Amino acid sequence: MPQYKSREEVPLEEKWNLADIYEDISHWEKDLQSVEERLPKLKEFDGSINDAKSLYDYLVLSEETGYTFKKVYVYAMLQVDLDTRDSNSQSYLDRAKTLGVKLSSATSFFMPFLLSLEESTLKGYISEIDGLTYFEEDLLESYRYKKHVLTKEKEEVLSDLGEALSAPSNTFGMINNADIKFGEVTTKEGEKVELTRGMYSKLIEDENRDVRLEAYKAYYQPYVQLKNTIASTLSSAIKNNVTLSKMRQYPSALEKSLFSDMVPKEVYDNLIEATKANIAPLHRYAAIRKEVLGLEELRQYDLNVPLVKDVKEDISFEEAYDTMLKSLAPLGEEYVETLRSFKEKRYFDVRETPGKRSGAYNLGLYGVHPFVLLNHQDDLDSLFTLVHECGHAMHSWYSSKHQPQITAGYSIFVAEVASTVNEVLLIRYLLKTTEDAKMKKHLLNHFIDSFRGTLFTQVMFAEFEKITHEKAGNGEPLNADVFNEIYEGIFREFNGDEVVFDKEVKYGWSRIPHFYRPFYVYKYATGYAAAIHIADQLLERKPETLEKYLTFLKSGSSDYPLELLKATGVDLTKPEPIKNALTIFGELVDEFSKL
Repeated sequence: MPQYKSREEVPLEEKWNLADIYEDISHWEKDLQSVEERLPKLKEFDGSINDAKSLYDYLVLSEETGYTFKKVYVYAMLQVDLDTRDSNSQSYLDRAKTLGVKLSSATSFFMPFLLSLEESTLKGYISEIDGLTYFEEDLLESYRYKKHVLTKEKEEVLSDLGEALSAPSNTFGMINNADIKFGEVTTKEGEKVELTRGMYSKLIEDENRDVRLEAYKAYYQPYVQLKNTIASTLSSAIKNNVTLSKMRQYPSALEKSLFSDMVPKEVYDNLIEATKANIAPLHRYAAIRKEVLGLEELRQYDLNVPLVKDVKEDISFEEAYDTMLKSLAPLGEEYVETLRSFKEKRYFDVRETPGKRSGAYNLGLYGVHPFVLLNHQDDLDSLFTLVHECGHAMHSWYSSKHQPQITAGYSIFVAEVASTVNEVLLIRYLLKTTEDAKMKKHLLNHFIDSFRGTLFTQVMFAEFEKITHEKAGNGEPLNADVFNEIYEGIFREFNGDEVVFDKEVKYGWSRIPHFYRPFYVYKYATGYAAAIHIADQLLERKPETLEKYLTFLKSGSSDYPLELLKATGVDLTKPEPIKNALTIFGELVDEFSKL
């Protein structure tokens, strides 16, 4: 696997072509200025929308301005993510964020105004001008929020506070991506080098337990050292969310997060309860892991090492891409050929380089194309990450192609379905096509570990979020000791008595970026359960199943997430999809134990 010391060393075809958004920074500056110039025009509508035409004119200007702003923001954000240390990129992003606050302030009057209208008056306006039918569903949907919208003055204050309210998340992002320096680890040559996240993902799976232990200690070292600082940022983020929920008169912060997707609180609670009620196979797997590894004590740094040894896993990016395309054949020729073109068009930024944002994501920019960030390590995990993010990318592509801008974006709730369907298709393909018995066992082990990480771990995180937000809502203190106690208790319940705890375990909360996007992680688990069902149906190659699934991918946000999923045959308001997924996990553990 190539190790790059700078972005200049990375081949051009493995780097984003950001010229697809702006040819150069001067074009970015021009658009930024154009948004700035439209702000007074937007403000002029405050108090002067009194007929169908003025309503239409405002909505058109607002959408056009919002679209231009998104391009401005995304371009700056992608630049920062390529090198979080670059001060020029940071200044561009800071300017974009400041502009975003101004835009939010300039348009903050509209929701209170809209909800002051009688619904019959609004419907009358819509009947007068054909162009307003484009906005109709969005406008009428707003009435659901009537109880939760504040006065015009208060909404303006909140808009002005936008940057301050996002400060905890931004601060953690800078700590986690730019400032944190991990401890040192020893190379095979005996040289001491500073650990990187990419190295950690490899070393924590090393056969040598001493190597795993050293990497584990080095990885957690800065988080333990910064525990109070990070606890302060997380506590502030949670309290901000709870305060905003109370101001907007939601029963709880959780219900505020579920409101836009029309997801009942019971879906969240049932997910946690059903998972904990079926936790036995996970505990059984820990016992199997301990036995296979021949350990007297199973510790956290033993939970990721593959249980099948001496399996070749060197998978180049080119090979990974080819394997992905073959595995996704059940999604049809158009899907596969479209995805094939993404690589040639440089929709991917592939390699880990100094200062680059960790992890992976897809960002779909309407009117341009998806941008996929990777930190590819030429291994099986990276293959799965590629397939996962391409699920998101194709979802973005289909929605943008088949939906107007107003409904092209899709809810995070359904986003994880598209990515996980791809992962399940990949593992089923690999298990079917691999003839080597040892590799099949290795893949089965990988499937189980993927299941554990995507469903069980995310449910564990979801419970942590629920408890911490409830404590904040009750006015109880949140600090490093409180977070440690909550996290350790949940971790023990999920991992059972087989795992012996090192002191670092309780600090697991301090390294999770998703906690700064409240009540996000549970969607991985619900998405995984839905995807298990959909993927298994797709593998039966029934044309109607594929047609329903592609329709789902093309639907964007044209309906509520639970309704979109019901059209594919998955009803998450009932416990069956969760129980079905957990049953399959138990079967996988049983199969692996026999091997």
